[in-house]
Amino acid sequence: MSRPSDADARRAVAPVICYPVETLPTPDMAMLEAARPSLIKTDEIVVPARDAATFTVPAGYFFRITSIEGSQVGDLNLWNAQDLSERFYSGKTRALHGTHISRGHRMWSGFPALRPMATITHDSLAWYGKDTFGGAVHDVIGTRCDPYTHNLLSGGQYHQCCHSNLTRALADHLGITPTQAEPHIHDVLNVFMCTGFTRDTGQYFMKASPVRPGDSLEFFAEIDLLGALSACPGGDCSTVHSSDQAQCHPLLVEILKPDEGALKGWTPPPLNAYDRSHGR
Repeated sequence: MSRPSDADARRAVAPVICYPVETLPTPDMAMLEAARPSLIKTDEIVVPARDAATFTVPAGYFFRITSIEGSQVGDLNLWNAQDLSERFYSGKTRALHGTHISRGHRMWSGFPALRPMATITHDSLAWYGKDTFGGAVHDVIGTRCDPYTHNLLSGGQYHQCCHSNLTRALADHLGITPTQAEPHIHDVLNVFMCTGFTRDTGQYFMKASPVRPGDSLEFFAEIDLLGALSACPGGDCSTVHSSDQAQCHPLLVEILKPDEGALKGWTPPPLNAYDRSHGR
């Protein structure tokens, strides 16, 4: 196809941010930061390597995901604990906050609720920023490793993909079959994963995560949450994605309660105020 005469002019048009966030409701980070020293652990869950586990977090509590034995990434799903149809919406979170999220960013739920489910309150890897390859940590661009894509690309039958792990963990938690649980599994926050897009082909890439034992990502639960976390079979995702070849490690999830009065004046966010009765 021939190059048009005004090709350079077309390409030189300046971009426009799709969703300006100046009016986006923001969390009270000063209040949340002040509450952090008072946190008392009420529960903890160790997610085994190449497996997943569920956990619940009451609204107004915090939860923390920590690397405990070695460099390991995790795939996180979140639901409204009272209504699984309200779940984390990675696409809208990405549109609002960017491809990777960190302290002060929120995990938003899907339509029609479209409200913050959790706010990131601490990120020990915030120093990483964006590297020379365009990579950054904690992405909302990858979907999760799954057995269907694995089969499509390699013809393999691999059952420890994050999608599979999350499905089994949710099924066990709810007392239903994996077939019933699978539709609830959704695109994830890739905790600790270092990813980006190649500049030449625009392909999604992964590279060795900078996470080390003791690194953590901490959240404030804006609503009652049911979470599921998979310790990815790719380990630190430096070489392979869905395989038993990578060295994998467990992850720790801690549920943390702030002091009474530490969140004075805070209330859970309301459902989105859009009036659907006038048409969608």
